Amino acid sequence: MGKGTDKLYITHSEWSSSDAYSASVGASSSTSVPGGSNNSGTFKRLPFNYCALTLQPFTHPVCTSAGLTFELTHILPWLKKHGDTNPVDGSPLQSSELIKLHFARNDEGEYVDPVTYRVFTDNTHIVALRNTGNVFAYDTVERLNVKPKMWRDLLDDTAFARSDIVTLQDPADGRARDVAGFQYRRDGAGVQEQESGGVNLAALGSSAKVLRAKEAVDKARRARQEIDANRNPAAVVLGARTSADGKTGKNNNGTAAGAGAAVHSTTRTSSTIPYNAAQHTTGKAAASFTSTGLTPHTSGERALLTEEEYMLKPRRVKEKGYARIQTTLGDLNVELQTEYAPRAVWNFVHLAKQGYYKGVAFHRNIRNFMIQGGDPTGTGRGGSSVWGKNFNDEFDGPLTHDSRGVISMANKGKNTNSSQFFITYREAKHLDRKHTIFGKVVGGLETLSRLENAPTDSSTNRPSEPIEIIDVVVFVDPFEEFRKQQREKEEEEKEREAVRRSGGREDERTTWTGKRIRGVGVGVDRGGDDGGGVGVSSVGKYLKASTATTAGGGGSSNGGGGQGGRKSVQDEVGGGDWQDDNLGMQQPSRKKIKGGGAGGFGNFDNW
Repeated sequence: MGKGTDKLYITHSEWSSSDAYSASVGASSSTSVPGGSNNSGTFKRLPFNYCALTLQPFTHPVCTSAGLTFELTHILPWLKKHGDTNPVDGSPLQSSELIKLHFARNDEGEYVDPVTYRVFTDNTHIVALRNTGNVFAYDTVERLNVKPKMWRDLLDDTAFARSDIVTLQDPADGRARDVAGFQYRRDGAGVQEQESGGVNLAALGSSAKVLRAKEAVDKARRARQEIDANRNPAAVVLGARTSADGKTGKNNNGTAAGAGAAVHSTTRTSSTIPYNAAQHTTGKAAASFTSTGLTPHTSGERALLTEEEYMLKPRRVKEKGYARIQTTLGDLNVELQTEYAPRAVWNFVHLAKQGYYKGVAFHRNIRNFMIQGGDPTGTGRGGSSVWGKNFNDEFDGPLTHDSRGVISMANKGKNTNSSQFFITYREAKHLDRKHTIFGKVVGGLETLSRLENAPTDSSTNRPSEPIEIIDVVVFVDPFEEFRKQQREKEEEEKEREAVRRSGGREDERTTWTGKRIRGVGVGVDRGGDDGGGVGVSSVGKYLKASTATTAGGGGSSNGGGGQGGRKSVQDEVGGGDWQDDNLGMQQPSRKKIKGGGAGGFGNFDNW
């Protein structure tokens, strides 16, 4: 049944092709146009968001009572010039009869139904209300107005009649928007984009404001394209081509650009995901779906993390921090484990930089166990984090209380970390996964021994003589190092992009054999009787030698062709994509084969 196949069915393309025959498609269906004219050999339906006069997307849409859409800034000059004549069907049309349309858009700029937020396509049945100009999908009007007989506008509650429903696009009736059947196209009246210099703005009334606004927008767009020329030349060239095609209304084949529906307003542009994008969305779509007081959002936009939230994710910042705890009995050098406890390290480092621990005493000291401090009140019940509230535990890592000098957060239960910390004197496995480990002592172990041997009150475990923290000096802030590395990566990426746009660095053009890669079509001619030097591009020495031999008189390159034939073999080098610095040296003379090449395969130098 299929064309040239054993299929028992035909495809849609076969059914709608020029040689298809069915109840509604005949042999001459592709060449016949309503009205008996044959301006176009194929059916081309005007997209719903295109002006029927300029065949370009509209920005200020209006329509007639028959549902033909126009751009306001183009239909008004046409009516003034052609005596109030409809350019599509030739019927009388007054400017007062035009209906101003109100399309709804989503966050991506797509035309949607204002009630269901369904995106309009070329296959959507679209209608408008004559008295309000609001545009809906016909399914919405049918379900919410026609069937329940509730003749009120769904947006502003304005009363309307069934006769006020104007069909803008009906997929079942494609001939109503057939570009080939438009009257001005059958008459051969080309439509040029109107310039403001040829229109009397004072005679257009309120429409003059629209024309002036359009001119201002076009001027700003051209200025922005000039500014972006150095940053993205390809986009500027593409914009220029689009602008040129839009003014003529024609593509390369001479047909109307809008008729082919080559550009759709529903095209989505893909954007790169920011580095600090979260795994969850902003929740605007769900919130606007359940609340009428919020602006509707239809896209699942990902939330953006702050710089602090981005860095405080475990295993993101792997640089270790270093600090010195200066006490009245000596100094302790500590190493901070940022990779597995970023929040605890962030809290400790920023409190130390704020001078929070200056003059704070160790309020608890138990020999052969640990020493605890970090409470400004000295009671063990105070202290606050850098955020002003307690933060959660961090147990996602291999750190354990397996040795002397481990530094952990003191708490009063689950997820109650603040500013207090303790340093162990020995292994304490029973504290694992109960206290967040964020560092260890790497220097000053003799000071740690003096702290352990300090006399204490046996009833309260408080040191008999106050042991205070003089200051905490941060040598290496891991988060500042991470920021510095991020800035260096961004700068390197910018430099790499600039080098890539300029054609690459010189060392990237050299292969491991020492040859330099040259651009396509760049050749080098060196040495020889004519002085050498960089010359025109050549394909290869064998082909060039053959060409030079023919030009020198048809003789052989070994002496029968004159000076031109001799020079071409010795002076020409391969100039396609490679350049070798040793190719300019004098080539050794070849030994002449005895017997004129009677035996073997002969000499192939002149190929």
